[in-house]
Amino acid sequence: MLKRLFDLLVCLSVLLIGLPIFLLVALLVRLKLGSPILFSQLRPGRDGTLFRMYKFRSMTSDVDENGNLLPDELRLTAFGQFLRSASLDELPGLFNVIKGDMSLVGPRPLLPEYLPLYSPTQARRHEVRPGITGWAQVNGRNALSWEKKFELDVWYVENQSFWLDIKILFLTVLKVIRRKDISQDGQATMSKFEGTVVAEKDDSK
Repeated sequence: MLKRLFDLLVCLSVLLIGLPIFLLVALLVRLKLGSPILFSQLRPGRDGTLFRMYKFRSMTSDVDENGNLLPDELRLTAFGQFLRSASLDELPGLFNVIKGDMSLVGPRPLLPEYLPLYSPTQARRHEVRPGITGWAQVNGRNALSWEKKFELDVWYVENQSFWLDIKILFLTVLKVIRRKDISQDGQATMSKFEGTVVAEKDDSK
């Protein structure tokens, strides 16, 4: 209850105080990237229940000759990169928090197609609401391997507390200011998760 109340108070305060910034970003997205202004996608939330997550659009809709979207690195403009590095693209996610689909702090919501790829331990990241920021984000963000990210997510699930959330929010502000670990080496953002390879135990010895 304390976490939920804190989420609502912070989100409503940020939206009230930061409304001019929200409107300015929306206008710039419309001018530089066109419509739609918002990017929305189904993501798994608590217990794997799907919800529609919202962000400011940061990529173009350019396609190849077959009508397929171009790779992320070709659609991510300098303006879009700025939105991501400053985390301004995440502002619409505050409405997801108000709705109760997300929390300010928790494991980041990933693609539904990853659900069957998690190990039982990794799947524990869905025991709590996903967050706009999280323990993995302040400990390496997209510079981490998928396995390390999930390890940090599960650690958060097992150790979550109000004061840990405060610490993560504080560290998130520092990360945004420093603009560190925005993307994985050689990627516009992060390579797709294809499952964790677990070494089989050799019983022949």
